[in-house]
Amino acid sequence: MKRRTILKGLGATLALPVLECMSVTPPRRMLIIANNLGVLPKLFFPTTTGRNYQLSTYLEHLSTHRNDFTVFSGLSHPGVTGGHSTDNCFLTAARGAFKAGFRNQISLDQLAAEKLGQATRFPSLNLGVNIEKANRSLSWTRDGVLLPAEDSPAALYKMLFVQGDQQAVQQQLHKLEERGSILDTLQDQTGRLNRQLGATDKARLDQYMTSIRDVEQRLTAARQWELRPKPKTSQPPPTDIDDKKRVFDKFELMLSMVQLALESDSTRIITLMVDTFMTPIFKIDGEHTSTDGYHNLTHHSQAPEKVKQLEQADRQQLKILNTHLTNLADTKENGQRLLDQTMVLYGSSMGDANIHDNTNLPIILAGGGFKHGKHIAFKRDNNAPLSNLYLSMLQRLGIETNSFGTSTSTLTGLE
Repeated sequence: MKRRTILKGLGATLALPVLECMSVTPPRRMLIIANNLGVLPKLFFPTTTGRNYQLSTYLEHLSTHRNDFTVFSGLSHPGVTGGHSTDNCFLTAARGAFKAGFRNQISLDQLAAEKLGQATRFPSLNLGVNIEKANRSLSWTRDGVLLPAEDSPAALYKMLFVQGDQQAVQQQLHKLEERGSILDTLQDQTGRLNRQLGATDKARLDQYMTSIRDVEQRLTAARQWELRPKPKTSQPPPTDIDDKKRVFDKFELMLSMVQLALESDSTRIITLMVDTFMTPIFKIDGEHTSTDGYHNLTHHSQAPEKVKQLEQADRQQLKILNTHLTNLADTKENGQRLLDQTMVLYGSSMGDANIHDNTNLPIILAGGGFKHGKHIAFKRDNNAPLSNLYLSMLQRLGIETNSFGTSTSTLTGLE
């Protein structure tokens, strides 16, 4: 409702008092960025703690946003071990990653999208850079199914801003109707089957039917959004970068699309995995090119030349992150910085890729309205659950929940 809303009747005009529903509350958002091979830990973590901590050599690249982010040490996922395969569990915290009988769990972003509902055209966006789409993802459904990442900025731009003609819209609506009819058939068949099942199977079938009902609700929302015009942007369509060697150029380009998606309120939940495991020999910057693939470099065994190249690569990532934080801070929404309405988590499932260590993960949280400017340290030999931070983030989004993954509470020390 607008503040100027008035009541008219009996020839009189009465101004409404300022009501709660008239205030404009900017929506909260969440962006999660993960590099699945992490960074060199000795150069990332500060040696002092608290609000007056000294920035590490890496964090110096974020110094202009010192009061906009918090750095954490001593966080990890209990029971999530197994080297590189744990990147699929970074947002799920599912124990026993990819051991016999392993089944993943719902990821942080998908739980948030479920709880918030489809208030935007896209409940969430799952993106990737150099990502192995069939085997890696930050996003997983409630049933532990991988959601493939979109790795084409051009395709993402089309999804966000290119309005189809009348025929294209009708074709899309027809596809949605077809999916709905399939679900109707499934419900009819499972209803007859339910009468023949025992208690355990009935419980499983009920869970399955709940998933179907969730999909139906999303289909209904998707039909409504398909009839609405897409937002406009002054930015031209991007050109995809196909060369995997240009991993940092691709990272920058995808983050520029993330900025547009958030500015246009096309979505409020975004994940982005930079799959350095699948990155070959790459361009570190305009002057330097690595001598080996990213994965091989991380197994450096302290070889000076490999460590030097990794350090250059890590610094390049943090410079790109700094630019993105600046762009969010410079963008205003209802008089407030977009950064203050957007939680930006940067981290990795790998604490030290050189030895396949999945503890003491490098984690930065920026924006989102938290009181930042601190290094919050937990025990290095007995880590606190990273899911405690995730729980704090869910609650910041306005989601009423007291647990996520392996959480034991919200994260202490983070207002």
